[in-house]
Amino acid sequence: MAEAAEATCRRELELEIPAEDVTKAMDRVTKEFARLANVPGFRKGKAPLTLIRKRFADDIKGEVLQSLVPETLEKAVNEQKLQPVSQPSVEKLDFNEGQPLKFTAVFEVLPQFELGNYKEMTLEMPPMEVTEADVDRALEEARERASTFTPVEGRAVADGDYAQLKLVGTPSDGSEPLQAESVLCHIGAEETMAPFNENLRGANTGDHKTFDVDYPADYPDPKLAGKTYHYDVDVLGVKTKTLPELNDEFAKDVSDATTLEELKTKIRENQQHQLEHQVKDLKRERVLAELVKLHEFPVPQALVEQQMDVRLQRMVRQLAQQGVDPRAVNVDWVSLRKRQEERSKDDVKAELIVDRIATAENIETTDEEVQAELEHAASHSGESAEVIRARLTKEGTLDRMKSKLRSDKTLDWLAQNSQIKIVAKAEPETLANAAGAETQS
Repeated sequence: MAEAAEATCRRELELEIPAEDVTKAMDRVTKEFARLANVPGFRKGKAPLTLIRKRFADDIKGEVLQSLVPETLEKAVNEQKLQPVSQPSVEKLDFNEGQPLKFTAVFEVLPQFELGNYKEMTLEMPPMEVTEADVDRALEEARERASTFTPVEGRAVADGDYAQLKLVGTPSDGSEPLQAESVLCHIGAEETMAPFNENLRGANTGDHKTFDVDYPADYPDPKLAGKTYHYDVDVLGVKTKTLPELNDEFAKDVSDATTLEELKTKIRENQQHQLEHQVKDLKRERVLAELVKLHEFPVPQALVEQQMDVRLQRMVRQLAQQGVDPRAVNVDWVSLRKRQEERSKDDVKAELIVDRIATAENIETTDEEVQAELEHAASHSGESAEVIRARLTKEGTLDRMKSKLRSDKTLDWLAQNSQIKIVAKAEPETLANAAGAETQS
């Protein structure tokens, strides 16, 4: 393990400004006030300096501090070759006219640490591959998308049917109700909540049902998770689902392939491409985890606080993308943010380590790589690469994008220079569950 640094990134500088410099600053500021101030009984600029100094004592003192303290602090920081990452706070201020101005500046700095042996890391990876089960699953999903629903007359809803419903769901917490004019509910399906199955099995078109549903806290839809809804349901009809046969005609209908075998080949190639990206992402995650374990040093709390905010903002964006108003979610955001602290420390530590390694190995982002990233973004946004570059430059985020590219490039270099140890599980890591393993790493 690399050599540990100091136990904290907090620094205190006890600084002193000579009395002569303080007096000169006081005189200069007082004269400026005298030139501009309006004092009753005196023409502008004609009030005596002694009166000005007494009348505007606090303001003059504040101006002197703003003039001398930052300049003195910057000089001391440069002389000691410190790198502050937080706004310095001034403590223990001792400011008396005719005396030296004394104060203590408190701030955090980037940690100093020695790089560990990052060129001889071992990464444990699951055996990841595209299986025939993945291809079959994709085909079944395509069949589901191409399925048709046929109305059923003259009988009640049975398991396997799709009940066509008009429903209103009223949450017990008084939040906004759910409404649907026409929605299909798969009766008897494992993914269907039990009260729907129990109350709609055996129902006929035209029936009205009322029942409550208690959604578990880990329910996939955050709008419903942990809530109780009272449902008023009208059965509009009963339908059965018909899946198309897996044959060459199906392949032509759902793709540009001409045969079923050609469709399977295209699916396999696409899944292999996806898996390659997942493998790269998982390697990057494992590299970061190993780097954090390999180095022990403190990180500035100011950077940790920033990263905690980043993590929280990411959660809020994810909720918004799912159509959930974060303000309406029953979440203790303060506690949730606090729970991000340890992960945020690791995030900051990893970023500092990767930056140091990139510098040590002369890894930089080229103009060609930046342009390729902009063109990739353009292909998904409908904007041109030039427009995106101009916008990012205006927003001041182009350098952040370059930094992210440099970091990813360094992580890929580290992965290539690491030993890969395949850790076999009960079954190989497939395309279908690779993402799950990635998030749990």
